[in-house]
Amino acid sequence: MSVEIAEGRDVTIRFDGKRCIHARRCVMGEPGVFRANVEGAWIHPDDAAPDDILRIAYACPSGAISVTRKDGGQGEHPPRANIVVVRENGPLAVNADMEIEGHGEMLRATLCRCGLSRNKPFCDNSHIAGGFVATGEPMSRESELKITELTGKVTVKPVVNGPLMMTGKLEVESGTGRNVDRVEKAWFCRCGQSSKKPYCDGTHKAVGFEAP
Repeated sequence: MSVEIAEGRDVTIRFDGKRCIHARRCVMGEPGVFRANVEGAWIHPDDAAPDDILRIAYACPSGAISVTRKDGGQGEHPPRANIVVVRENGPLAVNADMEIEGHGEMLRATLCRCGLSRNKPFCDNSHIAGGFVATGEPMSRESELKITELTGKVTVKPVVNGPLMMTGKLEVESGTGRNVDRVEKAWFCRCGQSSKKPYCDGTHKAVGFEAP
């Protein structure tokens, strides 16, 4: 699915179908704007206030939805703290002022950790059909970083045939929002077979994992 752009009076909504994981925050949050299961145009930017549409963009974990304002109001901005959420049996949901190597700058992304996505480094929900099992509640670690320090640029580098290397200050959170760790650099498993998930333990080499 190609990128769709819906021009409204006060906002422009951009929808990247290749990054969508069908979290349904849009159709449930503003069903008048994002109309599910209809023929033809399904995004109607003028059917809600700009602030409400912006709220939906922030709630979209994959970053498939982004909003540009035309009314002079404040648009999307980086989060107050950079966060990567470990989803139960699913991807890493990153909300950060980040740049993903080869894909540019973005504020939100869901990144594959099962090894099965056909759209790496992004999740495409292949973990569901593939029966991927991995906890969203890893054990907590001690860290000296404070919440107020979790700002600034985060770079995400998919290592060829290896893990996701994230550099920058961010918090690792469990799926229920519990603090797991605060890091300045970490290597996250994306082959799906590490014994130390969500972190890499080198298993990708033994299993012959291949990914750009």
